[in-house]
Amino acid sequence: MEEIMKAKNKLLTLLTLAAGAATATAVINKCIKVSATSKNLLAESKSLCYKWRFGNIHYTKTGTGKPILLVHDLTAFSSGYEWTQLVNYLKDQYTVYTIDLLGCGRSEKPDLTYTNFLYVQLLSDFIKSEIGHRTNIIATGASSALVIMACNQAPELFDQIMLINPDSLVTCSQIPNKHAKLYKFILDLPIVGTLLYHIASSKQAITEEFTRDYYCNPYSVKSSYVDVYYEAAHLGESPKSLYASVKCNYTKCNIVNALKKIDNSIYIVGGTAMDSIRQLIGEYHEYNPAIESSLISESKYLPQLENPMELYKTIQMFFV
Repeated sequence: MEEIMKAKNKLLTLLTLAAGAATATAVINKCIKVSATSKNLLAESKSLCYKWRFGNIHYTKTGTGKPILLVHDLTAFSSGYEWTQLVNYLKDQYTVYTIDLLGCGRSEKPDLTYTNFLYVQLLSDFIKSEIGHRTNIIATGASSALVIMACNQAPELFDQIMLINPDSLVTCSQIPNKHAKLYKFILDLPIVGTLLYHIASSKQAITEEFTRDYYCNPYSVKSSYVDVYYEAAHLGESPKSLYASVKCNYTKCNIVNALKKIDNSIYIVGGTAMDSIRQLIGEYHEYNPAIESSLISESKYLPQLENPMELYKTIQMFFV
């Protein structure tokens, strides 16, 4: 009887400690979110809202002329802010649209599994509803695959396409495996998963991303950019949901067949400091020989932030 009582007391102690730890972790998660979004850096006085069926989509519209849609990279840290400098160059010649994709920036971030098809539908619906004309489009990184698939599905909505440092075709083809599904299950947990996301999206982690992967010259990374990305990563109802979907390959899709079929003009732009960029361009060109390309000097993954003037000159050359 005494041993049973001891076992019960130990169990009660463990449960009490576990509950205390869970409560403390939840408080930490809340404090991180409040701190990350306190500066309100992404406030936009001219913000527009597209009421899409899966959530409200934030976008901006600037300038006059032929429409051009700018689509940021598909990460939990990204937003239309990525195009801030480039918009200033383009607005005198184009009606420039920037969009915060569902789960990103100032758009709604519902707790769901994000897929390539979801974003293909978003891009098509947005162009039909908010632009209303066939449009030129520029996309960065992982969002390039979304544009290729959307154009293949509804070519009448798209004119010329520019892809900035798109994912390799092998990367696009990855699918969720058993390990990825388990990791997503853990990330979806309300307390532990949120803590893991906060570690992955910390200011230090985003700074390392900029200096290691985004910029050719790590010393030119502006702290203000890091602050904006940090805020974008913590806004909304469930910012970790997109992170889990991207990390576990739910947003990936094999684009080879679509790339072969597309008849639109496609232009690939790469940063000279990107590893294997020439090989990547060659892979795309193999499946669509009409693709043109060029490299932006003194830049890496985000030339629109690191060397916007050079990118603007390339856009002028291509979008004629």
